[in-house]
Amino acid sequence: MSSRPYVLLSVATSVDGCIDDRSDQRLILSGAADLDRVDAERAGVDAILVGATTVRRDDPRLLIRSPERVAARVAAGRSAHPLRLTISSSGDLDPAAHLFTTGPQERVVYVPSAAVGAAQARLGAVATVVGAGDPVDPRSILADLDGRGVRRLMVEGGTAVHTLFLTAGLVDEIHLVVAPFFVGDSDAPRFVGAGTFPHDVRHRMRLAEVRTVDDVVLLRYLLGDTDDDNG
Repeated sequence: MSSRPYVLLSVATSVDGCIDDRSDQRLILSGAADLDRVDAERAGVDAILVGATTVRRDDPRLLIRSPERVAARVAAGRSAHPLRLTISSSGDLDPAAHLFTTGPQERVVYVPSAAVGAAQARLGAVATVVGAGDPVDPRSILADLDGRGVRRLMVEGGTAVHTLFLTAGLVDEIHLVVAPFFVGDSDAPRFVGAGTFPHDVRHRMRLAEVRTVDDVVLLRYLLGDTDDDNG
């Protein structure tokens, strides 16, 4: 793609790579200091993307929490909050979810082109529905966002969305937070699923930063350049 948004993928995992457990309650992986760091990152982007499973399970608002950061965005001539996005294979989402009912910013739902009609009937009153290929192609999503003036996109999960963007080679930067405990369940949701990733053992990501935030560790990887062990 000649022009597309810069893609930042933000994720928190347990030591054994889980982003959640299988209980009815959301697994808390980091504390207040790291949540504030994520809020600062959100304040610096033009759009935030999560998958349909995240919308159903976590019911996120995807809003900036800090009034000072909101005010700074408005003072700079930007929208108060980033554009809020989700991907759904069916469009079968609850129009009463927080994503669709809180905050003033536009919401966009990306669905397979064949599902646009059904998704529009269900969500058209609360979101813009966009067909993005069959199946959904992340390149089509980025092209649409480029047309909307989005220059920096934050991808926040979950597993399927992480895997979709990473295997397509469309992630520029990863913020990986590792929490100091194990989940210990082979069926718990993981950071990524199976796939062919451009950054494999021969094409390594570049570790740009390691930082402790309370009792978690932030690893910041840059994916634009790779190191080939075989030259």
